[in-house]
Amino acid sequence: MNGELLRLVDSIHRDKDIDKEIIFRGIEDALLSAARKRFGQRDSIMITIDRESGDILAFDGDDPIDPADLGRIAAQTAKQVIIHKIREAESEVIFEEFEAKLHDVINGTVQRVEGSTVIFNLGKVEGIMPKREQVPDDTYRPGDRVKCYVLGVKKDGQRVKVLLSRTHPDIVKRLFEIEVPEVADRVIEIKGLAREPGSRTKIAVLSSDTRVDCVGACVGVRGSRIKNIVAELGGEKIDIVPWSPQPEMFISKALSPAEIYSITLNPALNRAKVVVPEDQLSLAIGKKGQNVRLAARLTKWAIDVMSKEESDHLSEQTTNALSTVEGVSENTVARLARLGYTITDLARLQPEDLIVVKDMSDEEAVLIVEGARRVLAEGPATKLEGTEQAEEEAQPEVDEQQEQTAQTEEPAAQADESVGEPEAEAADESAEAQPAEASEQIDEVQTEQEQAEDDDAVSESTEEPDADESNDTEGAAQEAEEETAELEQAEEAETT
Repeated sequence: MNGELLRLVDSIHRDKDIDKEIIFRGIEDALLSAARKRFGQRDSIMITIDRESGDILAFDGDDPIDPADLGRIAAQTAKQVIIHKIREAESEVIFEEFEAKLHDVINGTVQRVEGSTVIFNLGKVEGIMPKREQVPDDTYRPGDRVKCYVLGVKKDGQRVKVLLSRTHPDIVKRLFEIEVPEVADRVIEIKGLAREPGSRTKIAVLSSDTRVDCVGACVGVRGSRIKNIVAELGGEKIDIVPWSPQPEMFISKALSPAEIYSITLNPALNRAKVVVPEDQLSLAIGKKGQNVRLAARLTKWAIDVMSKEESDHLSEQTTNALSTVEGVSENTVARLARLGYTITDLARLQPEDLIVVKDMSDEEAVLIVEGARRVLAEGPATKLEGTEQAEEEAQPEVDEQQEQTAQTEEPAAQADESVGEPEAEAADESAEAQPAEASEQIDEVQTEQEQAEDDDAVSESTEEPDADESNDTEGAAQEAEEETAELEQAEEAETT
């Protein structure tokens, strides 16, 4: 019996990876509970197990207790307590094991799909991946082996719940650590990462060894390393950007492959104005703004990408607005316009925020901020010189458009007079000349108006019979009153 108990404890220790001391304490607690159930709740009952020989020592005070005398019910109670203790210990071991893997990548096998949630088999426990942590274009079939990021570990009673993710940005970092030994050895450091799951990722790397090319090491020979990472992420594109302490260089590399004409930094607004050639504008912005959006998140700068013409127009607007402010030099105005400041930006800042601009005095900073706020406060009443000039240039075009409109309206009016068509048909013809969407809206409005007119006509037709009926009823009542009066007069004449 004693040897069998030791073999049982050793088997549970190896299978469940539970400490032997925890198992011995669980058995002692189970036997103590069974003894108190058999002999009553006594504090004098003591039960211990020898760790070396496996002997069970049970005493009620100074009197020894034979475990065989506990009975069948007490033995069943002891069994349940032992099972409960072992399950608790096993749950604690599993929790500690996966807590050590928190924020790491593990392999899992798709077990089943329940609605929009994917259940993974992680060996000793199941992993849960909700819809929000799944890449939109990924499909999961039972039996597929997938690398997942451990997002969280939680205990729910005796169960351990592991939350998995495939959309977290750190999964890309862990995959680089797996595929690129230089990253795992900290020779190459990942300085930043911006990701749109399933679409594109930009990652900034820096080598601490000048003999190691950070980009080349991450790509591998003929792209062998990066291909494995891209395949694991389901074909997600990855841009590897060399990190630089100089913001201009870093932003330029982050916007690659677009060619950059110039970059102007505005530290007060944490904004970078990037000017690119006209043919490179769409490439710098990217599909649906993805390239510049990821570059802004990677560099931590708000990036405004514009062409040379747009930059000149913005600078001209700022110059025209600030030229009305007295006490501000032309050099200061030109410098602010070159940095990409707008009137709205200057109105929101404080004077001390502008002191970072070179050769700007405190008095100029105060005048600029107050002037910008005054220009915004005046609103539409204030017209800038550039705006007036634009209106004067646009006025001839407006006159030409009005003449063309008058010429098109005169034939239509003559046709209406000669044919004698109603105004509704003229409105229909003018509506047909408008775009398709506007014509559809007009048709809907006209249909509603016609329906409303029909409803009014029906209501009037239904009300008129009621009026006739009321008139007939009043006439019949008058005739009845006249007949009654004549009969009363006749009766009075007879009586007289």
